[in-house]
Amino acid sequence: MTRTMHRWPAARRFVRATAAVAVLGTAWCVAYLTIGAGTEAFAYVFVPVGGALAAASVHRMSRRDLGLDPVARRFWRAVLLAVGVITIGYAWLAADMLAHAAQARTRSMPTPAAACVAIGFVIAIWALARVPVVANAGVERWRVALDRTIAFLGCSAVLWYVGLAPMLSAREPWSRQAMLLVALCFLIAAGAATKVSYIVGGPVDRDAVRLIASAGGVPAGVVAVLAVQFGYVASIPAQAIVMPLAPLLVTLGVAAQGRADRGLRRDSARMGVWLPYLAIVAVDVPLIAVALGAPLRWPVRVALIATVAVTALVTVRQYIAYRENARLLRNTRVQEERLQYEVSHDGLTGLANRALFRDRLRDALETTGTASVLLVDLDDFKTVNDLLGHGAGDRLLISVARLLRAEAGDGGLPVRVGGDEFAVLLTGAGADPDELAQRLLAAFTRPISEHRLLVQVSIGIAVAAPGATVDSVLLNADVAMYTAKQQGNAGFVRYADGMREPVLAHMQLGGELRRGLENDEFRVVYQPIMRLDGNGPIGVEALIRWHHPARGVVGPAEFIPAAERTGLIVPLGRFVLRETCRQAAAWLAEFGPDALKEAGLNVSARQLHDPDFVSDVTSALADSGLPCERLVLEVTESAVQRGQQVSLALHELDRTGIRLALDDFGTGESSLSLLRAFPAAIIKLDKSFVDGIEIDDGRPAAADARQAVARAVIQLARALGLDTVAEGVESAEQVAVLRELGYTVGQGFHLAEPMTADGVSRLLARQRSASPRAPEESRQRALLSKTRNTGALAIEGPHHASASAVPDHPRG
Repeated sequence: MTRTMHRWPAARRFVRATAAVAVLGTAWCVAYLTIGAGTEAFAYVFVPVGGALAAASVHRMSRRDLGLDPVARRFWRAVLLAVGVITIGYAWLAADMLAHAAQARTRSMPTPAAACVAIGFVIAIWALARVPVVANAGVERWRVALDRTIAFLGCSAVLWYVGLAPMLSAREPWSRQAMLLVALCFLIAAGAATKVSYIVGGPVDRDAVRLIASAGGVPAGVVAVLAVQFGYVASIPAQAIVMPLAPLLVTLGVAAQGRADRGLRRDSARMGVWLPYLAIVAVDVPLIAVALGAPLRWPVRVALIATVAVTALVTVRQYIAYRENARLLRNTRVQEERLQYEVSHDGLTGLANRALFRDRLRDALETTGTASVLLVDLDDFKTVNDLLGHGAGDRLLISVARLLRAEAGDGGLPVRVGGDEFAVLLTGAGADPDELAQRLLAAFTRPISEHRLLVQVSIGIAVAAPGATVDSVLLNADVAMYTAKQQGNAGFVRYADGMREPVLAHMQLGGELRRGLENDEFRVVYQPIMRLDGNGPIGVEALIRWHHPARGVVGPAEFIPAAERTGLIVPLGRFVLRETCRQAAAWLAEFGPDALKEAGLNVSARQLHDPDFVSDVTSALADSGLPCERLVLEVTESAVQRGQQVSLALHELDRTGIRLALDDFGTGESSLSLLRAFPAAIIKLDKSFVDGIEIDDGRPAAADARQAVARAVIQLARALGLDTVAEGVESAEQVAVLRELGYTVGQGFHLAEPMTADGVSRLLARQRSASPRAPEESRQRALLSKTRNTGALAIEGPHHASASAVPDHPRG
């Protein structure tokens, strides 16, 4: 930058010097023509002097500014060579004229001098030709080439007709050398005019190129006019006044390049668009002249031939433009169609989106008034994303879309409503939505996607009633789908009147659940798990209750499904987990290790899918100080079968020492196989196998049948070394039968109802006071408290009890 700034004053000095030479030439010419000062040969001195200054200016740029771009450096070095050779030629001419001063007016330019000037002009043309222009490809490259050819021919035709042709037919014809040099100057001017219009932001400044080209074209044009109008006498002002302008224009070009290097380049508008049209107008000048009566000599014929050529090129150019415009129109239509498709279709699956779905449904309601909507929701899609990643989830959605297309056929419009929710719109008069729903459910019983996943769906069906609106139909389908999910996965429900109110109320329950968690409205109660021999509790099952500010105490059967649906089951379960661990640790410290062996909670499948669940459990144990072997986590058979993530979480929990219980045993489809794959420590006999077990109707075979499952479970548990708990014990008769079958632990309203933590504390206190070992136990509690304070407590004992915080099938 500093070097460029130093060069700028030097460039201005050269501009002033060449301008001074031009002024001196003008002053001498005026003096010669008026008072006869000096000899005519002296007119030839000013051009080589100015040329030497211009060459020095270009040399200073190419030598001092080594930071120039290679393209710019190559251009200016070529210009230096051209100016140097031209200056040598005109110096030769000046020396020859001074040596033959008496013949200066009629003497021709020496051939060596003319050759030097011609070579210089060729070098200048070569330098201009190598300046890079706007890079184009394909059709655009051909269009630019035609535009430049049209412009070049148009400019050349005008320069020929106005400048060079009159010199050839002048009364006092100039020498061939002069004609050649003028022609080369015109060629430089025409080529540069065409070239400079397509130079945009390159290393060589456009103004610099324009000035360098003007150094050849402007003097040549003026000299041609003077030669035609004044003959040989015009050589004196041409040499002294006009031609010294060329070195001045060269130094101005150097100065323009210097300004551009300093960041002062002007953002001139592109002339490439207008130049071909200006050339067409210019090439019409000979035609206008002929029309006005100019004689049709051979120079005019040459101009007319150029006009015809330009017209032909313009025709080709317009044809290419027509083809290009047609292609652009086609591309525009294709883009519009693609944009319209993207606006109305899902980007991932290619199915219609919600907007197109609503438009088609609205059209059907306004025209025929008949339409059916099947709303299809994927069950547990979040699990796929969590376990296999979003890429696998996307591929599953694509497979679902493909399946919907195949099953819906031509009579249905498959739609991706959003997320993992799809729909099918049926508008035909004979369409049967129930039959399509059954086909879809059957299709989803087979593995899909490249991961061969088994996916279950819940389908809600709504048939448009007379006067139905788009929103009412979609709301009915959503209510039906929600009802289908409540009834269990892999089913469909058709909307019926009266179905909306309870479902919407259930949906609103989700918002109230979130508010209840924030306002601490949930409480944990505990149902003791009792010894069947009447010797008191061995554990507790934690049950959640919602103390609603308006509804009062709400049981889990009402809000657990909403918690599962909204995902609030995770924070709700985390609350119960931490509260149970805290309270169990408090009982352990107060009543000793033998008072209450275990406490625990039932874990839902949604919690097991949570990646943070295992860390939540270990954190709760660590914060409360409860030994891990005193916590039991109950899971149902359906939850165990929810995939690899659940299995990994359960085995990791088992490795930490936490005991796992298989809840509601006997109600699933794969109980026996689960016992081999699932690290269970406890089997809880479902209440359905306890109900009626005590009935004695005098028929031994019937009694054996009622007791068969309970007997088989206890035998199986003993064979596998598992503990058992009988659930739902409602009477003393059931207790007697269960004890006879071998059960030692049970749970139910007959044994103990759910109670608060204070109620359990009172129960444990009564048990302690009734125990004959109470004094010894007091001593052990003191020892326990001391060891807990030192962090070195280790407790061992039998394991029987379990507890449930958020059951899949809530009890009590």
